[in-house]
Amino acid sequence: MQLSCHTLIVGGGITGLTIARELLKKGVDDIVIVEKENSLGAHASGRNSGVLHAGIYYSPGTYKAKFCVRGNQLIKEYCWDKELTLQHNGKVIVTDDNRIDSLYELKSRADQSGARSEIIDTQELLELEPYAVRSEKALYSPDTAVFNPNQILLSIKEDLESSGNVRFVLGNSFTGVIGNTTATTNRGSIIFSNFINAAGTFADKIAHTFGVGTQYKVLPFKGTYKKLVKNRDYLVRGNIYPVPDLRNPFLGVHFTRAYDGNVYIGPTAIPAFGREEYGFFDDLSLESLSILGRDVLLFFVNEGFRTAAKSETKKCFTKYMLSEAKKLVPELKIEDIEDTPKVGIRPQLVDWKSKKLVMDFIVLKDGNSLHILNAISPAFTCSMAFAEHVVNDF
Repeated sequence: MQLSCHTLIVGGGITGLTIARELLKKGVDDIVIVEKENSLGAHASGRNSGVLHAGIYYSPGTYKAKFCVRGNQLIKEYCWDKELTLQHNGKVIVTDDNRIDSLYELKSRADQSGARSEIIDTQELLELEPYAVRSEKALYSPDTAVFNPNQILLSIKEDLESSGNVRFVLGNSFTGVIGNTTATTNRGSIIFSNFINAAGTFADKIAHTFGVGTQYKVLPFKGTYKKLVKNRDYLVRGNIYPVPDLRNPFLGVHFTRAYDGNVYIGPTAIPAFGREEYGFFDDLSLESLSILGRDVLLFFVNEGFRTAAKSETKKCFTKYMLSEAKKLVPELKIEDIEDTPKVGIRPQLVDWKSKKLVMDFIVLKDGNSLHILNAISPAFTCSMAFAEHVVNDF
């Protein structure tokens, strides 16, 4: 295979697709999207929780804070226009008396980001979620919704293909770059004028082949879920979340009533040994030793990571998952929970110079190449608004 194009995008997840969509609006009429899998969204984009976030958690001034609120609205408008699955379940964030200050910090962040939210009392909470823990105060997010990620991915793909200006090359892995105009793949070469790296879990490796972002490395975390059995799923109407540890980018075990009606509990954030280790030790490689080394070093030098690693690893066990979930829904019993095959990998970026987890998206431009790193939650929610920014600045 030998192709040429104006813009080559590596990565067939939501970030790559929405950037292609925005490029078309700007008049770019020759785009190739390369994806190593035989389908789109096979990893983070298609395996996420399906929650359309409202913009509550993110530090003012970050990409996440800037684009989550507008991204939420753009995806809703897209779903309405295409008649795709979208359910406005809302969300409550509950806490005990010791974390009230953190609850108000979330309210402040939401206000600064333009996200609608409201501090509610116990009575108002129980009207929304009758079986939730009786928090003295809770934060209500009316704009949180749930959607079908794969349905949106497929719809955007159809939009791009129908334009006649976007070609998909699936089952094709990027292997390197020659100069600044030719990408090599396992099936041949592609000549490009502009290159966009939206490869998600492997975006750091691709950036490194361009000599860009070498201080950043991915540290994968596995997200596993349980779900409520059908005759007890009435315990949760929408989404019930705890106040998270704001030092880390994980939101803690929570309840989500998904688009398919199932109520999921999770996810965990367990350190994984492979970038695609969805099972147990099913993605072991030489890099697994490097990942393990990074985990061990961060455990000793980064207090937030150490705390998260200790607590998250315990969540592999149903009893511990239950104890965390009961903090949100006290009536929950162990027989109310069942296993589910739902699992995902969070490709968390680490700045190896500072030994800190990167909390925001990273955009690196180098000549005619653009590299998007750490496109983790709420990347799907942000995607359409974030793509506008990326294309305008490229």
